[in-house]
Amino acid sequence: MRRMLMAASLMALMVCNAGWSQNYPARPVRLIIGFGQGGPDSTARILAPQLTAQTGQSFIVDNHPGATGIIGGEMVAKAAPDGYTLMIAPNSFAINPSINKTLPFDVFRDFIPVSHISSSEAAFLVVHPSMPVKNLKELIALAHKPNSRIAYGSPGQGSGIHLRSALFDAQAKTNMVHVPYKGAGPAITGVISGEVQVMFVTTSVALPLIKAGKLRALAYDYQTRAEFMKDVPTMAEAGAPQTTQVGSGWHGLFAPAKTPAAIIARLESEVHKAVAVPEVRERFIRLGLTPVGSTSEEFRVLFANTVKGMSEAARAAGLVPQ
Repeated sequence: MRRMLMAASLMALMVCNAGWSQNYPARPVRLIIGFGQGGPDSTARILAPQLTAQTGQSFIVDNHPGATGIIGGEMVAKAAPDGYTLMIAPNSFAINPSINKTLPFDVFRDFIPVSHISSSEAAFLVVHPSMPVKNLKELIALAHKPNSRIAYGSPGQGSGIHLRSALFDAQAKTNMVHVPYKGAGPAITGVISGEVQVMFVTTSVALPLIKAGKLRALAYDYQTRAEFMKDVPTMAEAGAPQTTQVGSGWHGLFAPAKTPAAIIARLESEVHKAVAVPEVRERFIRLGLTPVGSTSEEFRVLFANTVKGMSEAARAAGLVPQ
């Protein structure tokens, strides 16, 4: 009798899961982005129309920038686990446990990593074109001079760019001044205008600005040179330590914890299918992004490793949780 009941329960669960998968999505899906324009917003706006076309339901990009993705993250962590409120976040989302004493969520307990959508590998270290330096060694030498007061910008205190910059500053012993902005857009404006002189800029944002002559690239923070800009040396080639603890840049899809496995599987499948579409792949590549579309398990491992790497980088940079 007990075996019969267990078999019946298992069959009911299988039928329920099948129903979830077949009926989902039955209404519009919100893609929460805890950041402004650029970065994960760019990935979301490439992916959303394709997911809409594939499923017949609207995938709506909904920006809620602020606090290194914490505002958007809290919305998703507290959302109903039904697949209708999701989040696309960058690897910098993984820094939050290392720089905040308290968070309104737990990055492991309250989210399910669904798929690693795209990879941006790393970032370019750029300077304003008026800076009297042509390479990274000259920048470091200039920063070592008394009263140089070179400033670097970031999208905000505790952002991934801040962490990468602080780690470089600590390793190179340059003592540059950190100027945090309220988002990536204002930070980019700050370095283009010359308000700050140095900044690490993600690939998708940096490429058009470098090509237009608005920024000068000194180095690429990755193990190998960028295929799309091979004349820019890596950090190691340029004579400086890599900020490898920060890890490679990525954008990924997350769902609230307890979202049914069938919905996770459906989303994972749809993302994989979407990034394989030639037109979609081309749009990613034009932004310097590599389309991925991983499994949920692969992304879970990547996310855990990124959280660990961010923690190590924060300690090396001397950042103390606030």
